Amino acid sequence: MRRSELLAAEAVSCLNKALSRLKDIWEEIGIPEEQRLQRTNMVKSHIKNLLEMMIEEEEALRKRLMHSIHKCKAEMQRLCLELQLPVFQEEEGLSILQQEKNIRTEVEALMKEKGQRMQQLQDLLHQEQDLCDILVCKPYGLTSDSIPTREQLESFRQYIALQNAEKAQRHAEFRELKKEIILCMEELDHIPETSFEKDVVYEDEDSFCLSRDNATSLRLLLHQLQERRVEQEGKCEAHREKIQQMWELLQVSTEDREALSKHMVTSKRRNLEALQAELRRLEELKLRNICSVTDALRSEILELWEKCFYSSEQRQDFTAFYSVDFDDDLLAVHEAELHRLKQYYEKHQELFSGVHRWSESWRLFQELEKKAADPSRFTNRGGNLLKEEKLRCELQKSLPKLEKKLKVQIQSWENEQGCSFLVNGQKFLQFVEEQWEQHRAQKEKEKLERHSKKSQQLEEDMLYGTTIRSPVKHRFLGQTPPNKSKKLINATSSTSSATCNSTLRSLYTATGCRSPVPSPTLSARKALGGLKPPRFGDCNKENKGLPNGTPPSTQRNFSMASIASTYSEFVRDLSMASKSKIQHRVLSSTAANL
Repeated sequence: MRRSELLAAEAVSCLNKALSRLKDIWEEIGIPEEQRLQRTNMVKSHIKNLLEMMIEEEEALRKRLMHSIHKCKAEMQRLCLELQLPVFQEEEGLSILQQEKNIRTEVEALMKEKGQRMQQLQDLLHQEQDLCDILVCKPYGLTSDSIPTREQLESFRQYIALQNAEKAQRHAEFRELKKEIILCMEELDHIPETSFEKDVVYEDEDSFCLSRDNATSLRLLLHQLQERRVEQEGKCEAHREKIQQMWELLQVSTEDREALSKHMVTSKRRNLEALQAELRRLEELKLRNICSVTDALRSEILELWEKCFYSSEQRQDFTAFYSVDFDDDLLAVHEAELHRLKQYYEKHQELFSGVHRWSESWRLFQELEKKAADPSRFTNRGGNLLKEEKLRCELQKSLPKLEKKLKVQIQSWENEQGCSFLVNGQKFLQFVEEQWEQHRAQKEKEKLERHSKKSQQLEEDMLYGTTIRSPVKHRFLGQTPPNKSKKLINATSSTSSATCNSTLRSLYTATGCRSPVPSPTLSARKALGGLKPPRFGDCNKENKGLPNGTPPSTQRNFSMASIASTYSEFVRDLSMASKSKIQHRVLSSTAANL
């Protein structure tokens, strides 16, 4: 049993006890039956009115609950429709009070979510408005008239995030462009004139409209300023180069040059104006010194002719170079020719540099070849011999590689120019081949001359019995050092030397033995057709073949043992023979005088 039923039973019991107590009181008092009836009716009416009043209140409560349930259901359906959510499903078997509470709670939750969505929508719409004002872009499409769904709000948030990123990117780009624009304006000494330029330079960065059109206009403005700056820098650079040339031509003093030094670095508008003024001054000075200026231009033209390998015919084609009528027209012609030659040289500088490099390498190679053929270089003790030989080998390897590279460049140049590449009026590759042919011919000629000299020397040595002066490493046993023999030989006169030589030749002829000369070298033997030097055995055979009746005075006991004696004995005998012959000549001349 419910507690409410127990309480109701207790209420009935209390009511019965109260009526019984009233009855007892009435009896004690002695209240008549009619009054008791009246009093009982009053109690009944009072209790009945009280209960009816309570019942009416409870009934009104039930009606309110039912009305609330009906109203909340309608509100809930509307909110679910607006929020695009599924309709709330009630649980079965619930009391009216529980139903009303559940429905009311659900309605409150829906109302809260609606409020949150609308607040988020308002915040996003406010951000969108700011972004649209700055970026000048189309709105997303949501309005405050309708309640957005959760998906719409999420998509709207992503859109706002992308727009914020776009804003940050455009703002950074705007700052960079603004910085470059201000820098260009400073270099050009340009003051903002249009409203757009003023907005860019003077307006706050955060309030500047970052639309695509403005970004395009910023890039266009920067491009125009950069073109003007490049044009101004080009003018300044051209003026500087022209001024430098004019300074060199006119031989301007250092003080005058230093006065313009601050304008020779930067390229602002004031620098351009200063350079233009200086150039006008130099032009006027040049007209006053036209003769010397023309001569200076001719020197530069001549130098470029050398660098570009111009032939004499090509140089003679420029007839103004040889004119003596100095005037403005002649000066202009020389300036135009100099400008053309500079452009021509700069365009083909790599090719000309390669040709110059080949010429220098070839010249050095020929010098080293001459040094290699010089015997005196072996007396060098400074270590240059090894360096020169190493450098010569390197040049001998590098020259063909350089020629191959130049051949490709010349082929490209000829295809581009449509004519042959000439060096001093001759095709360069033909010139290179001729140089190599001349080098090989010269080497063959030198080789033949060396062979001829060796053959001639060998013939003279074999004919006159002179010794081939080839370096020897060891001396024979008993041989006198060369310095001593040199002293002994130098002590005799030319007459005695000739006499001694004739005496020796007659002596050796008489004995049938040739001069004991060393064996010739291998190259000498080849030059003589394989002729072998005489051996001592042959001499002995000839001595053995002499007749026994030969006088002792003719032989003078000159056997191979006496011929093979020491060098000091040979010099002593030679001196004695010379002295005896001189004494004989003196006695003969004295007798003739007598």
